[in-house]
Amino acid sequence: MESANITHLPINRAMQSFLINAGTAEEKIAMVQAALEGAEGGFWRKQLGEWAARAVPVELLVPEAHREWRPLVHEAIAFVVKRLSPARLAPKIVEQLTLSPQRPAEDRLLRFIAKVPGLQKIGQVLARNRSLHPRLRRALVKLENGIADVSIGEVKSIIGRDLKAQIEAYEIKLASKILSEASVSAVLGFTWRNPATRRRERGVFKVLKPHISSCYAEDMKILGQLTRHLARRRHVTGAKLGSLVETLAEIRLLLEREVDFPREQTTLATALGEYRALPGARVPELIPALSTATITALTLEMGKKVTAARALPANLRVNVAERLAKSLLAVPAFSRERDAIFHADPHAGNLLYDKRKDQLVILDWALTERLARKQRKNVVMLVLMMLLRDADGMTKAIGELCRTNTQDSALGGDIRKHVERLLDSLPLTRLPGPMQALRLLDNIALDGVRFPAALLMFRKAAFTLEGVVEDIAGTRVQLDSLVASHAAENWKDTAVSLFRLLSPSDWVALEWSALTFSSRVCARAIVYPWHWLAGLTANPESA
Repeated sequence: MESANITHLPINRAMQSFLINAGTAEEKIAMVQAALEGAEGGFWRKQLGEWAARAVPVELLVPEAHREWRPLVHEAIAFVVKRLSPARLAPKIVEQLTLSPQRPAEDRLLRFIAKVPGLQKIGQVLARNRSLHPRLRRALVKLENGIADVSIGEVKSIIGRDLKAQIEAYEIKLASKILSEASVSAVLGFTWRNPATRRRERGVFKVLKPHISSCYAEDMKILGQLTRHLARRRHVTGAKLGSLVETLAEIRLLLEREVDFPREQTTLATALGEYRALPGARVPELIPALSTATITALTLEMGKKVTAARALPANLRVNVAERLAKSLLAVPAFSRERDAIFHADPHAGNLLYDKRKDQLVILDWALTERLARKQRKNVVMLVLMMLLRDADGMTKAIGELCRTNTQDSALGGDIRKHVERLLDSLPLTRLPGPMQALRLLDNIALDGVRFPAALLMFRKAAFTLEGVVEDIAGTRVQLDSLVASHAAENWKDTAVSLFRLLSPSDWVALEWSALTFSSRVCARAIVYPWHWLAGLTANPESA
């Protein structure tokens, strides 16, 4: 699969020759920027937008199973590129000219989205999606730790400006190299004298990159324009846009949260009691005296990127996967708090494994959300009713999760069709789990049904986590089974959580559903006899 070559753009030969063969990089950038700002700027933008949409073939971005979305993705890429400011777009064009025509499309993509935090965040969300083309997945994984668009000098300058008094008071000494970079921040190590312990201690500064304030504002504007553009289009080659518009709105929310350093500092200081009490997991501690609106100071946490655990023996890999499932999915799902906080961005770059202490380290709490008790209750009811193969109970739980008016008979009928389709496809010997329920909600969302933003973010976080777990422990270890195993092993806590979440009427509905379970199963076995055989073939042990 070849990428589009920018030299195929219909620019005049003199300009093309100059851009490719002559002039300094600064002169080339100035020429392109002038062209974009000139009278024919609209023409060049249109051409560049179309080139960018061809540079990374949509076959890489959109799996065959969702090919009806490819025209829309092509259009969205062109839309975003055409609206980047000349000052940001011109350097990217010149950089693409310097690349070999044989440069793989996915490499061109990563270079093109440098300093475009909106697109980088989309890439991070997609990186562990196993339905993507393997080449693209391998490239996007680099966004978890491979971003490099700020210098050590720029980071030290911000720290020196914002922490001038503290540097002297706490005898702060900065590291000589950047530890890591994310889409909007860079992390730099330091040592300081802690007045509470009277010892020198190690920490890290998470620093907002200097280009983010301007780039962020433009990205928010462009994503907002794209969201409105797509919302005006109800269908594209038969695909409904409700879920995509919702996802774009979520990405905007994620970016707003990611640059809100005071919010993350408050979360770290006050809202992570349940996570700090977890055995086998830990979160960084905030250093308030050294934190500002653009700098978050944290304790240094040691460990390797969690996906490095795939090199461990099989039993240890499964153990790490269990920690992930417990810490990032089971804890918020079974929380006793009224509004359970969860990590909304659990990509592998935010997760470390400390082999020496045998602990999972959960980093970067900028992107968090809370699931209300009612939402968790209805998700639990959906999973339990799915286990009981109860279409009525599942439809009711989904209806109570919706933001859309499910009294609409057509909408209720659409939900019911999805439920029946899922139950018809499940082998009778296979127990479905929470990930199956979340995938069902995703499929329903594709038909335009709207769910609360927190539930949307929880679904996306769970799917990201599912990819990380599979990368560590392999496809035979399923997130569903890990959560079920945790619930069974901690049955007392699970029972207490369920009694807190579910009302007496919920328990009555479950009891009635259990009493009528055998009749439903027999009915489906008669109508779909191959489901039993399919289950035995896929899982002989279940016989």
